[in-house]
Amino acid sequence: QVQLVESGGGLVQAGGSLRLSCVVFGNIFSINLMGWYRQAPGKERELVAVISSGGNTGYVDSVKGRFTISGDIAKNTLYLQMNSLKPEDTAMYYCAARLHGDSDNYWGQGTQVTVSS
Repeated sequence: QVQLVESGGGLVQAGGSLRLSCVVFGNIFSINLMGWYRQAPGKERELVAVISSGGNTGYVDSVKGRFTISGDIAKNTLYLQMNSLKPEDTAMYYCAARLHGDSDNYWGQGTQVTVSS
């Protein structure tokens, strides 16, 4: 079992950058996959970026080349570096983790990202 705590959201102008952090409480080596999801008002939650325990990454097309997912095992922290932000990136961003052998995600509480035009 793990607990996830996100931070780093805020208000930024279009073209700006933010870095989201997700601290993992628990055994980080029990995690198979971690990812960042986002949900805008009236829209379904979507997977934005994912990273495997082996370091492989994947991104939704709309953020490729702008967002970078990474992890620091020593700090038990997952990051999402977001550059060239657009108003359509405005959403609540959630950190998620899936343990080895599990089919469900653990979720953080979310952090709000608002991009003004």
